[in-house]
Amino acid sequence: MDLEEEIEMYRRKIATDTYPMSIGELSNLYRDGEIDIHPEFQRIFRWESSQRSRLIESVILGIPLPSVFVAQNEKGVWDVVDGVQRMSTIFQFMGILKDENNEPHDPLICSDTPFLTQLEGCSFEPHQNSIRSLSATQRLDFKRARIDMKIIKRESDNRAKYDLFQRLNSFGSMATPQELRNCLLVSLSKKHYEWLAKISSDESFLKVIDLPRRLIKEQYHMELALRFIFLRKIDSAGLASVGNIGDFLAYELVQFVEWGDARLEGEREAFVKTFDILRQAGGPDMLRRFNPERNRTEGPFSLTAFEAIALGVGFHLPGAELSPEAVHDRRASLWSNDRFTAGHASGMSSDQRMKRTIPFGRSLLSV
Repeated sequence: MDLEEEIEMYRRKIATDTYPMSIGELSNLYRDGEIDIHPEFQRIFRWESSQRSRLIESVILGIPLPSVFVAQNEKGVWDVVDGVQRMSTIFQFMGILKDENNEPHDPLICSDTPFLTQLEGCSFEPHQNSIRSLSATQRLDFKRARIDMKIIKRESDNRAKYDLFQRLNSFGSMATPQELRNCLLVSLSKKHYEWLAKISSDESFLKVIDLPRRLIKEQYHMELALRFIFLRKIDSAGLASVGNIGDFLAYELVQFVEWGDARLEGEREAFVKTFDILRQAGGPDMLRRFNPERNRTEGPFSLTAFEAIALGVGFHLPGAELSPEAVHDRRASLWSNDRFTAGHASGMSSDQRMKRTIPFGRSLLSV
């Protein structure tokens, strides 16, 4: 296949359309539920008050805004792929933005801006907390301002949608890789996102991984849940081809949204059972490094222990399972094994480490 053929093949995977729309038209689509900026996204892509105010100033001054990318879902609704904060800022300024419970946000009142000094304390319409508001003429001009919309049509390939989403949001974004994956998952299947969010909130799971608050806020516990469900039953050939773990999770995520209810329930049961066993076996100590010489656990959560012990227990479910006491006892021998210790060495890439830890854990924790 030559370059031209490759270009043609990948162009066919993503169908797009482009046209400008007024803010007034977009606000009507939002009110009617025909454009979804996903309240879940608003927690992830966080703008300061000054950033939001500068955007409003740009609209008022007629400064062109970057294009907004939306993906058309199976119902024809536009899911915002890139432009969440721009859209949510504009809608909040207009007083129509809703939260996850469909309750209205307080309208945005602008702070100090670089050019328009009188915009500070200004709201879209008169409000008790604002110093001033836009005039009727200024409100009309604001609603008539246009934004270029790039529409990714629903017939586009989901993998291509992910690649585009990642490219658009990976430059200068403060979002973590898992936060980006969560955004994509909401866009592809809110049902599967909610399933993942629910199992990631399992009490035993959170007790056992015992992550600091910062990592929970960055959704790292959800990444660990994805690692568990995608790696639990992976075969030798699949494990050998994992490569970059971020790329692996992204690829599997697109396949994940095709999972039916029966498979999801089976995975949920294995997940919950695994972390119930680990909680009874020793709780967070089970996923920390164990020092056999001092007979104690040391350090924080260990990814290596997660791969060997959590995935080792999970691999044998449903069916044969060890008692919590047996899992606890075998954990000690795990850290005494030279082969495992070598796999824990610093500097080793995650895919190379997993090729040792996952098979070892499966063998160690077999009945």
